[in-house]
Amino acid sequence: MENTAREIARSLLQIKAIKLSPTNFFTWASGWHSPIYCDNRATLSYPAVRRQVCEAFARLIAERYPQAEVVAGVATGAIAHGVLTAEALGLPFIYVRSVAKAHGLANLVEGRYEKGQKVVVVEDLISTGGSSLAAVEALREAGCEVLGMVAIFTYGFPAAVENFARAGVALDTLSDYPTMIALAAEQGYVETADLATLEEWRRDPAGWKR
Repeated sequence: MENTAREIARSLLQIKAIKLSPTNFFTWASGWHSPIYCDNRATLSYPAVRRQVCEAFARLIAERYPQAEVVAGVATGAIAHGVLTAEALGLPFIYVRSVAKAHGLANLVEGRYEKGQKVVVVEDLISTGGSSLAAVEALREAGCEVLGMVAIFTYGFPAAVENFARAGVALDTLSDYPTMIALAAEQGYVETADLATLEEWRRDPAGWKR
């Protein structure tokens, strides 16, 4: 997986799905200040990268979860990647809404599945893990057996590690923050002097101010 992690990180940097700005920070919807912004939906606009992500997900699921019966995507960012991965594996696909539909059947989980089926969840990005784990809980409440979650990228926040451990959910990602930062420094996306700032932010993103 080490080579995969570097190759995925390289692609995310090249297409600017990941943007780094240690001196002029971004502001997230949460209000956090951040020297990085990650938008993995951009990968869908690049066929080669889209294929790279799909193939990496398919390999990972086949290796880690050969007993998987259904692929579930987390709305909205992981729906397309989940569909592509399910197609590559020849498995059914369902997805989990952030909130239940306000009309009709008021579904939270969309698609056909049976109680007791073994599900792998596809996510695009892991920050604190809150919305991702809410999707897992929705699937569990629907009667599915969640084998684990796979994601394109994780910031690796300590809070996320704790949250996934507490929820009893295995998490595998195609790439991660340390791999990406090391590659970004090697290839000149950031200065070596910025590495301390980038690591300081990852340790305490909520308290980081500039």
